[in-house]
Amino acid sequence: MDKKKVLLVTQEMKPYLLMSSIAEIARQLPQYLQEQGMEIRILMPRFGNINERRHRLHEVVRLSGINIIIAEDDFPLMIKVASLPGTRLQVYFLDNEDFFRRKHVFADGDDNFYEDNAERMIFFCKGVLETVRKFGWSPDLVHCHGWMTSLLPAYLKTAYKKDPLFSETKVIYSLYENAFDTVMGDSFSEKAVIKRVAPEDLEPFGQASNTDLHLGAMHYADSIIKGDENIDPRIIERLSTIDKPVLDFQSQEDFLPAYCDFYGGLLGAEEKA
Repeated sequence: MDKKKVLLVTQEMKPYLLMSSIAEIARQLPQYLQEQGMEIRILMPRFGNINERRHRLHEVVRLSGINIIIAEDDFPLMIKVASLPGTRLQVYFLDNEDFFRRKHVFADGDDNFYEDNAERMIFFCKGVLETVRKFGWSPDLVHCHGWMTSLLPAYLKTAYKKDPLFSETKVIYSLYENAFDTVMGDSFSEKAVIKRVAPEDLEPFGQASNTDLHLGAMHYADSIIKGDENIDPRIIERLSTIDKPVLDFQSQEDFLPAYCDFYGGLLGAEEKA
């Protein structure tokens, strides 16, 4: 039997960037899944406060050189890679000078949310899919961690749904506690439109508040995991109305086998379909 191929996409990961519970989950999960016999790829942004020398990042020239179009502007995508300490895994970092070469992650030194965070998210999500295409690697499952990955389910189920690499791919979106309290506004859907995506496809993302981004991702994902205990009540209410597999919050001691079983249920259903 072929190994199941799992793509983990995260906005943070230990030891490279630690901002929330996402970092620990994203560190432990791929190693555990690999030990269970799955083939794993990991992608995350190369934020400016990730120390390239300490973590031994180096550019993957054969994967770099893609241009990501946002509105009418082109932004070059650079791919870097590092070996995850203590494992047989590699982490691929998506980099761009305009979006990620900053001292801070999502807000400046005065805690002002970056005005171009929508563009940064669009660049990252589209860059992930174009990088996987460059791999020539067809994931059975994509698991998204963090609001910055929230457009991935939408893009996979619209713009990329007929791409042979992704046509059978299942998507899991993990819900976490809200990380920001502003909105990206009415122009978000205009910015997030890419080829083969219409503005109405992005209506589930509303005003693109943190909660709205989660709701939009939930709309398109095949299944959902509660990654945190403290989730916005609007999301909990919506979860009660959707007919999709949902995994409840798991303790630090229990989440690895629970996640693996949840994967198995989703992939097993795919085989039976």
